[in-house]
Amino acid sequence: MTLVAVKAGPYAFTARLEEELAPVTCARFKAMMPYDEKVIHVRWSGEGVWIPMGNTVYDLPWENPTRYPAPGEFIFYPGGYSETEILLAYGGVAFASKLGPLAGIHFMTIIEGNENLVKLGKQTLWEGAQSISFTLKD
Repeated sequence: MTLVAVKAGPYAFTARLEEELAPVTCARFKAMMPYDEKVIHVRWSGEGVWIPMGNTVYDLPWENPTRYPAPGEFIFYPGGYSETEILLAYGGVAFASKLGPLAGIHFMTIIEGNENLVKLGKQTLWEGAQSISFTLKD
């Protein structure tokens, strides 16, 4: 099991890569680490924060797709119909864009620090972009 240290705003989380369910996406994300970015609040999807990744399309298979990530689940949208992004649900999410409903690849799940997810989401909503970093845990 591969664990990832996630620091988002003032909060620390531990996440598990879903390597059995999304092996190609997890390998691609591992190759991106350490990864530092900002999260902003979602526009259409509900209670989530996301990392906009521009128009770069990632060639990933549709493994473990979902439109409804549960709180603490990360999904990777590899691009195509909408902007490439990584989304973290902190509450109810129905993943969508200005073009309508989308699905993303559920590739990582927070297993420690879940009690701070709503705090992170509300802080991002009311205070703006928050820093986020991902590193492999030893």
